Amino acid sequence: MALKPGEGLALAFEGGEPRSFGEARAVTPMGGLAKLVWLRMEGATWSTGGVKFRCAGAAGSLACSAAPGHGTVSLAKALQEDCDLAFLAWIAEAQVHWLQDYGSDVARYRLLEVFEPFLGRRLPAGQGLPALTALWVGDGDLLRTSPEAFLRWLVQPENAEVAAFGRRTLAGYWVEVNVLLGRENWWFKTALARVSGEPAGTRAWVVGGRGSTLVVFRASQVTSRTEALARLRGLLGLKP
Repeated sequence: MALKPGEGLALAFEGGEPRSFGEARAVTPMGGLAKLVWLRMEGATWSTGGVKFRCAGAAGSLACSAAPGHGTVSLAKALQEDCDLAFLAWIAEAQVHWLQDYGSDVARYRLLEVFEPFLGRRLPAGQGLPALTALWVGDGDLLRTSPEAFLRWLVQPENAEVAAFGRRTLAGYWVEVNVLLGRENWWFKTALARVSGEPAGTRAWVVGGRGSTLVVFRASQVTSRTEALARLRGLLGLKP
């Protein structure tokens, strides 16, 4: 299956140098992949705290990716379902603790230290924490990346827990059983990116892995996260 115009694919096998195909170096809004960056920053705290959130589909002027809402979600389910509202609620709680523990300027430094690869110069200069709005979970184009750049970020040792969390939670119970039996299944995280001037859902991302192999795929002109995943599975020669 050949890549279509606008699609990009980056692969890394056994910790080796990433290999890029198609438009893998083109930088575009990262959409819901931003949630994986939040795992790098707060995932350990959220995991040990067993965070939960009741998503009703909207909160004030904010709408989630599923109009009826996702119901009660754990961290794993919020990641699977790409639930913006859950992440925004947990980020708001984290922000309170950062300000108490570090103060606004140090909290800003910690935030930008993790998110700098995806911000470029798009964040206005200033002091203290910026407003952590929906832009920080992938709405708009504040946070941008390419398949190759995101893969290079994932394989850095300090970010290893992001892929480890995906492996533990996004493939479900059977991945744990298969590992015990000496087999390792794929895990995948899908996300939409809202691109200004294009119909909603025409850009989508899939990040996945199997063992130490990692893959980042950006689809083009798809209508859903499910369609993007089907495209990647076809490219990898995996069963539907």
